[in-house]
Amino acid sequence: MVKLPRAEDPRNPVHRLTALLDDGSLELLTPDDESGMLAAIGTVDGTPVVAFCSDATVMGGAMGEDGCQVVMTAYQRALTDGAPIIGLWHSGGARLAEGVASLHAVGRIFAIMTQASGRIPQISVVLGPAAGGAAYGPALTDVVVLGPEGRIFVTGPDVVRSVTGEDVDMLRLGGPEPHGRRSGVVHLLADTEEAALQHARDTATLLGSQGSLLTDQVEDVDLADLLPENRKRAYDVHPLVEGILDEGTALELHPRWAPNVVTALGRLGGRTVGVVANNPLRLGGCLDSLSAEKASRFVRLCDAFGVPLVVVVDVPGYLPGVGQEWDGVVRRGAKLLHAFAECVVPRVTLVTRKTYGGAYIAMNSRSLGATKVMAWPGAEVAVMGAVAAIRVLHRRRLAEVPPDLRDQVEAELAAEHERIAGGVEKAVEIGVVDEIVEPSRTRTALAAAIDAEIQTAGVRRGAHGNIPL
Repeated sequence: MVKLPRAEDPRNPVHRLTALLDDGSLELLTPDDESGMLAAIGTVDGTPVVAFCSDATVMGGAMGEDGCQVVMTAYQRALTDGAPIIGLWHSGGARLAEGVASLHAVGRIFAIMTQASGRIPQISVVLGPAAGGAAYGPALTDVVVLGPEGRIFVTGPDVVRSVTGEDVDMLRLGGPEPHGRRSGVVHLLADTEEAALQHARDTATLLGSQGSLLTDQVEDVDLADLLPENRKRAYDVHPLVEGILDEGTALELHPRWAPNVVTALGRLGGRTVGVVANNPLRLGGCLDSLSAEKASRFVRLCDAFGVPLVVVVDVPGYLPGVGQEWDGVVRRGAKLLHAFAECVVPRVTLVTRKTYGGAYIAMNSRSLGATKVMAWPGAEVAVMGAVAAIRVLHRRRLAEVPPDLRDQVEAELAAEHERIAGGVEKAVEIGVVDEIVEPSRTRTALAAAIDAEIQTAGVRRGAHGNIPL
């Protein structure tokens, strides 16, 4: 294999930083030397940012004291400017030759990342192998993008093989499948390096230049057309999320991990908002341990940076089962309760078809302090579905009914239960739903509710970091 001159090597940090930043905006903060890192300032779609990049042409991007100081310099500048920081990672971790001094230096990076958490947006793009300290660096940041050659692991395949006997390569150990679908480490996947950098640019713009909500520019569309007529049919919630947001602005985070909940950034009336939505196409839209954890991290991300939330609810409850209980659905579900209950940004809930049981509470209910709760006509707000409820309440009576009449009696009892327990009208009566809104005016209603809260309380941010839950 012929080694390219450094000036022509695509791994050269100057090339990568130039590709990331707006044309002509690159200004180096640190010397282009043998430290293994390079830092710069510039703009992304006009938004000022700070960026740093591993120099994979020098010792595979391994980090020593000097390289770590470059990252520290970048973070100090970003904190001073209040600007998003973007790290481009391609590093084998700490430099072995420098011993524990390099470990200490990497630890200082982790410390300043933690200090910056929730104060400035932190975005990581992994463009090559990122091992050891270079794996934990991205994991501490708000959004992680994985490029086509990106691999993230604490210990490489050779060490795994020698210690555990497992035969694995870098792709299967730390590529898009394990981290995009299984572990949840990676938020965004890209097929090309250019696409990975564009994901970082989009994220930095959404979080760094959130814009103002212009309610007079929000146009309504009939969102009911995006759901099936049969209320029992599953459907993909993505078109609904995209229909709520301004056209072409949706950026979904974690699309492959815990897909029964969709988390996306986008704009509404020109302002950045976050959307959390149950997806009935996956697990019937049930919450489970992973989706609760995914949603809670996203809610805290938005709260930390003052991003209003739209919560789209169509949830039959928590997924039952021994596996869920053993997998910590109580502990992880509590994270979602905590995330919403401590949230200070405007957060508006829209119930489209149903919301039952404990999942009703968890999905930004009135009891957790939702700014406003809306529901489409005919939505069900209940402990459980009417049929399921009467099978519990009238178990003995139904047992005495002949099998050929059971469906008819169940339907009659369910209708009676709905009249007594009440549907969405009862929820409005007791104050847990504020308004019944037609699908055809949902976008303007959501925008008006968010804008009213901003006008009343201003743009607030949660006083917390964004720990990787």
